[in-house]
Amino acid sequence: MSEYQTPYQSPMAGQQTHTLAIVSLIFGILGLVGICPGLGSIVAVITGGMAQREIQSDPVRFTGDGLAKAGLILGWIGIGLTALGICAIIAYFLFIAAIIGTSNFEGSFRFAPPLVTAARAWLG
Repeated sequence: MSEYQTPYQSPMAGQQTHTLAIVSLIFGILGLVGICPGLGSIVAVITGGMAQREIQSDPVRFTGDGLAKAGLILGWIGIGLTALGICAIIAYFLFIAAIIGTSNFEGSFRFAPPLVTAARAWLG
């Protein structure tokens, strides 16, 4: 090995990391951490899929398939956690509505009758 040769293979000349793969990874992280949940995860899934298709169609020009795949995975995990959080919030409010609907506060507190009446009117 001469003094100017490197022991690793450098990327081919002209290859560049696909921008959408980087965007996918960044938004996947942001969506998972909670900085922009939901929307960031959706952006990660969309851009990750676009990047993977373009990288596979032109592998000589683009690299970054691993970045796109990581963005896709983080995006889907973020979407799942967002959906789970929305279901938990809905379940919480349904639980509170069930407690209000089945309880009898009329004689307990002075402020309870207007709240119970309003809750029953809202719940139907």
